[in-house]
Amino acid sequence: MADGASRASRFLRATGQHAVIEPDTYTDGGFVLSIGGAEQSHVDLADPEDIFYEYLRRIGHIVDLAAPWGEPIRALHLGAGALTLARYIQATRPGSVQYAVELERELLDFVLDRLPLPDGTDLHTIIGDARAALAELPTELRFDVVILDIFSGPEAPAHIACTGFYEEAAALLTERGVLIVNVGDEPGLTLVRSQVAALRIAMTDVAACAEAGMFTGKYPGNIILAGTRKPWPPEWTAALTARGPHPAKVLAGVELDRLSE
Repeated sequence: MADGASRASRFLRATGQHAVIEPDTYTDGGFVLSIGGAEQSHVDLADPEDIFYEYLRRIGHIVDLAAPWGEPIRALHLGAGALTLARYIQATRPGSVQYAVELERELLDFVLDRLPLPDGTDLHTIIGDARAALAELPTELRFDVVILDIFSGPEAPAHIACTGFYEEAAALLTERGVLIVNVGDEPGLTLVRSQVAALRIAMTDVAACAEAGMFTGKYPGNIILAGTRKPWPPEWTAALTARGPHPAKVLAGVELDRLSE
């Protein structure tokens, strides 16, 4: 059980960095996971529905649209972090079946030990590379959401930041399924543009959601890409824009063309 008065660390052998979990002084029940001195995740054990980071809130809003509110879903998390979204899905959709893939065994063990999951969470964990792990999943499994949260800058793993990987992930989706990709990028949005182009080959439709200023290409930050097996619903654009965090903007269809050039 997490100790609200303590700070804990764990050495990660795969990267040679230290992971640290410490209480968040601004939220009761909140904890921050940092790796190599950089904040990676935030969780609120007292209220898992409260997502602190803006980009994760946007992903949560897309998950909200993937199936009727409260209905259990199957979710695959590629990149576990502090399992913020797994906690959110369990809180908002009890009975969901979830899988999480994480390259760092020590990180996953550390998070589960220090920040236990809510009672009733049905989470299956796989240690390994995200792409290789897809082949290890039971062949009959299909997911309503596949969430990729691995990219943290322009130096993305080439075997994951490509059409081939997205096609393999898309094959795991249900008919209503959504492939959600968090892309952290620098001004110019070179990685975002390449991933929009790759996703458009693998998926029927693609949309991008972010703080409105991110689409100018002038700032570093996160843009969330969502690929669907059916045409992108216009009502999703309206819902995501309304839910924020504000100012929010969603690009789909011809509006997205300039990000895939």
